[in-house]
Amino acid sequence: MNEEISSSFKYDKSFIEIFGKKMAYVDKGQGDPIVFLHGNPTSSYLWRNIMPYVENHGRVIAPDLIGMGDSEKLEDSGPGRYTFEEHAKYLYALFDKLELNNATLVIHDWGSALGFNWTRLNPEKVKALVYMEAITAPIKDWEAWPEVARNIFQAFRSDSGEELILEKNVFVEGVLAGDVSRGLTDEEMSTYRKPFTEPGESRRPTLTWPRQIPIAGEPKNVVDIVNSYAEFLKDSDVPKLFINADPGAILVGEQREEARKWPNQKEVTVQGNHFVQESAPHEIGKEISNFLKSLN
Repeated sequence: MNEEISSSFKYDKSFIEIFGKKMAYVDKGQGDPIVFLHGNPTSSYLWRNIMPYVENHGRVIAPDLIGMGDSEKLEDSGPGRYTFEEHAKYLYALFDKLELNNATLVIHDWGSALGFNWTRLNPEKVKALVYMEAITAPIKDWEAWPEVARNIFQAFRSDSGEELILEKNVFVEGVLAGDVSRGLTDEEMSTYRKPFTEPGESRRPTLTWPRQIPIAGEPKNVVDIVNSYAEFLKDSDVPKLFINADPGAILVGEQREEARKWPNQKEVTVQGNHFVQESAPHEIGKEISNFLKSLN
């Protein structure tokens, strides 16, 4: 497979109605499902160079979270929409419709929290977990958040958040664009901008997400959910592949040391910051393929 990082997305998307809203997802092939879950502010496009490596291992599924990618926006958008629990409601209903069983979840960022929590709720349906730059436990305090991103994330959680994100689209133009050291191409940036082109509420998902990060005890409901799945995972024998990002961004320090104690886990390291799929997709794809082979 060509080692260049391609901008093109070679997958067709299917659409299914969930609670009256269309959700978009890739669904290709046969066999046990391999489900790719993105986070903020990305979409299934994040996985475009990784999915080809697992196509011969099963049925490749990659949803766009509600209000993101090619999935429809929610009505009555505003503060309080697109919370973790609202995303989970739509995504888990999609999983029910797709009748997921014996699934391997490949998860990143908020996709990891959604996937870890679904695993806790449906352990009998999960064959394995592959995670990178994930939310593995609540974050104790702001000192444990990457220093380079501390001020801007605190600003997102303040009254400045609306201007920074709803008006200036900073999560896409700043956080995402600034993370990938090779520099994202025009085509890549335009794909990531597409769901959030219009200033205002179209960008709400990318503002609510940073306000949901379980940090320094807030928001309490998310802290509780993340604590629940962290407790579950540290005793769970489900086979795990931890793809460690070097230098990484959020799954570092104490978070990483705790996650390393999870049972039945293999660890590999690839080069990249947070959006590691844009820096090392081929390495990630090969490691996932090898891991899937080892399960059979």
